[in-house]
Amino acid sequence: MSEMNPELLITLATILVSGIGIIIGTAIPSIVEGRAVLKALDGIARQPESANDIRTTLLIAMALLESASIYVLLVILILLFANPLVTQLFN
Repeated sequence: MSEMNPELLITLATILVSGIGIIIGTAIPSIVEGRAVLKALDGIARQPESANDIRTTLLIAMALLESASIYVLLVILILLFANPLVTQLFN
């Protein structure tokens, strides 16, 4: 164990960073989405006549916020299954 393969070290570091990245990359957009829904419901409660406009804006905002989580997932999957660092450094 004292002599670690550099390829194994990069793989372990990638797995660790991927785990931390997926936690942060999904938690922050989820918190922001919850706040957006809270504000939208507050706005609808105060002005029920503008509920359609608020709902439309909320759905567009939720789609944009959710795309951040999808991009994080995409980057994490690339790091885990097609790690460019291993092929670039050791070939």
